[in-house]
Amino acid sequence: QVQLVESGGGLVQPGGSLRLSCAASGSIFSTNGMGWYRQAPGKERELVADISSGGNTNYADSVKGRFTVSRDNAKNTVYLQMNSLKPEDTAVYYCHAEIKRRADYVAINYWGKGTLVTVSS
Repeated sequence: QVQLVESGGGLVQPGGSLRLSCAASGSIFSTNGMGWYRQAPGKERELVADISSGGNTNYADSVKGRFTVSRDNAKNTVYLQMNSLKPEDTAVYYCHAEIKRRADYVAINYWGKGTLVTVSS
């Protein structure tokens, strides 16, 4: 059994910062790409940022220069540092990871349950 657990969401004022964390645990052989998606009320889920096992990153245009994705492979953890937050960043943020299970070495896409980020004065 593999699970992803996010933490770090909350309420922040415009211009503020938050750091999200997502730890993968369970019977993991290896972790490939990891990243963050978000879903605002009434909108579809969208990619925010992702990072490969080798450290290559990819960002949505709307967050470039403000958000930074990173990972600790030894801890199977991915982070999202969010700076200069705007009200339009308000959403539920979901962690994603492609993980090879130890039992059968099959790569499966896993999702966290989400953490709410609210940017408001």
